[in-house]
Amino acid sequence: MRGVYPNLIISSLYQAAWEKFFRYMDVEPRFIRPSFKTSTITGEQVKALIDDKTIGVVGIMGNHYTGHYDPIAELNKAVSEVNSEKGFQVGIHVDAASGGFVAPFQPDVPAWDFRLENVLSISTSGHKFGQSVCGTGWVVWRDRDDLSEHVAVSVTYLGGKGDSYTLNFSRPATGVYVQHYKIMRLGLDGYQHLCDNMMTNAKIIRDGLKAMKSPDGKPLFIMLDNGDCGCLPVVTAQIDPSLNLFYDDIDLQHEIAKEHWYVCGYKMSFNHPLTEEAMAMYHDADDSQSMFRVVVKSNMTQYLSTHLLDAMQKAVDRLNNMFNPLDGSGIHTAHEKEFLLKHKKNAHAGHAAC
Repeated sequence: MRGVYPNLIISSLYQAAWEKFFRYMDVEPRFIRPSFKTSTITGEQVKALIDDKTIGVVGIMGNHYTGHYDPIAELNKAVSEVNSEKGFQVGIHVDAASGGFVAPFQPDVPAWDFRLENVLSISTSGHKFGQSVCGTGWVVWRDRDDLSEHVAVSVTYLGGKGDSYTLNFSRPATGVYVQHYKIMRLGLDGYQHLCDNMMTNAKIIRDGLKAMKSPDGKPLFIMLDNGDCGCLPVVTAQIDPSLNLFYDDIDLQHEIAKEHWYVCGYKMSFNHPLTEEAMAMYHDADDSQSMFRVVVKSNMTQYLSTHLLDAMQKAVDRLNNMFNPLDGSGIHTAHEKEFLLKHKKNAHAGHAAC
């Protein structure tokens, strides 16, 4: 219930791990639904939600839908203003699960780390762009005092004092060793090269999607990512809804899979982690709209990028030849049938309105 529990302010484009935090720790999520044109939250939106029960603000350095970086410097300024005006001590946690191993190697990214006075902690996932194995994650605190001793479990039966801050005590050490090896093996120059290569391949894919056309010669996709720099190597787009095609991004995902590529398709909605209520991710986009993303990792090459674009073009061509809007022939999945029926219903309503 709003106002009863401590609250945390975060974008609706949050990563699934935060659902566990809200459920396990009895923390109220105060979601900010950004515009689908930017996919980032603003300082003014944050200021409007902070109250005396706010335990922190989360800025996401690279959301997993579109790869945008929240403007941490702007959030820092907003938090400073509220703290000064109301005497609060609200801090910022930077969720750099994806961007922690990318943003440091990109030029002209505004300050997002401990250079900002209200940033108290930063987390990152070593198994994403850090090149470690699955399950490797890190949290770094600005000061030791910011890490409460009450959240740790201390044991001595292992031959010395050991503190555990995780929900489960016993964990494999594989990720730590692999991460240490990768950091020592690659170094700053190696991670810089990986970042440059991933961004280059993302641009190849992005440019290829921009060039694809609908049957009537119009651009097929609306790009939803942040472009070629200052973001994750993630390419996000949606089939332009104004084209009124008889397929959407989920259908496209299924067709691309036939070429042995898995491209993630999503509806622009999410379920509230506490109430399970279906909610729109964006304040200015219908939750029934869809989108898709391509995450470019370090094993992607220019050859593979071109191969993916060829696979996507083949999938588009099949979809364009698959649907008959008059009788629905060619439909072979329940999703396609549902989409076609909805399209017909909307078209009928439009004619009736005329």
